[in-house]
Amino acid sequence: MTRPFLQGHSDPTVQPVPASVVEQVDAADTTLQNPKWAVISIGSNLGNRLETLQGAVDALEDTPGVRVKAVSPVYETEPWGVEPGSQPSYFNAVVALKTTLPPSSLLERAHAIEEAYQRVRDEHWGPRTLDVDIVAYADVTSDDPQLTLPHPRAHERAFVLAPWHDVDPQAQLPGRGAVAELLSAVTRAGVQPREDLELRLPE
Repeated sequence: MTRPFLQGHSDPTVQPVPASVVEQVDAADTTLQNPKWAVISIGSNLGNRLETLQGAVDALEDTPGVRVKAVSPVYETEPWGVEPGSQPSYFNAVVALKTTLPPSSLLERAHAIEEAYQRVRDEHWGPRTLDVDIVAYADVTSDDPQLTLPHPRAHERAFVLAPWHDVDPQAQLPGRGAVAELLSAVTRAGVQPREDLELRLPE
């Protein structure tokens, strides 16, 4: 069964997808022709943070060749690498998905979603409406400066490890080991679960 990827949809990053392409994607998903697991970290500290994160989850699901399989609880996190109190706190979450896209195409989609939410990259560690990072893609390891896999700082960030562990307690970060062990080795200071908030898994 095909789904209307664009018609009437609010996601501004999606262009009309030919029906033949949609059918091919759906067929690939149905027959599971070599999809790969990927883990995406999403964060926002400007605007309506929860609504923005939900929009990112929905936009990922609306990507041809992507199926969102799990969405973590929401965490509130002090900004990384800046003076305390100089920026609003972040809402962070992790999305686990299966995809038939190669890493480079998934990265392009992540950047398109960020741009749809007016992400600005003019300040290192600056505040941002939306951050979409590929944390891991299957067992792939790569030193490509355009897309280092796994994410080079994921192993030291509780705001990535904690929600990832919630989604998959047995998860492994390629080249680094068990997420549970990595999480036990870092501080959770400034990373708080927000049990009053929830992201919906796309239907």
